[in-house]
Amino acid sequence: MSENPSPIESEFATAEEAEAYDRWFRAKVQMSIDDQRPTASHEDVMAALRKLIETKRDINASDPMAN
Repeated sequence: MSENPSPIESEFATAEEAEAYDRWFRAKVQMSIDDQRPTASHEDVMAALRKLIETKRDINASDPMAN
């Protein structure tokens, strides 16, 4: 795949590759739509990640071998 494909030409070598990718992508999207697990808000995820980062930062700050 090229970095900036022309809108006129495909980024796939063959039509079969493009069709296979399209099928794969649509299946992944459908799996996500069908997923019944509870969702997490962006704010909740970011708060959890901030806490993880701070924990790692504190551990590394107290570890003389980490620097």
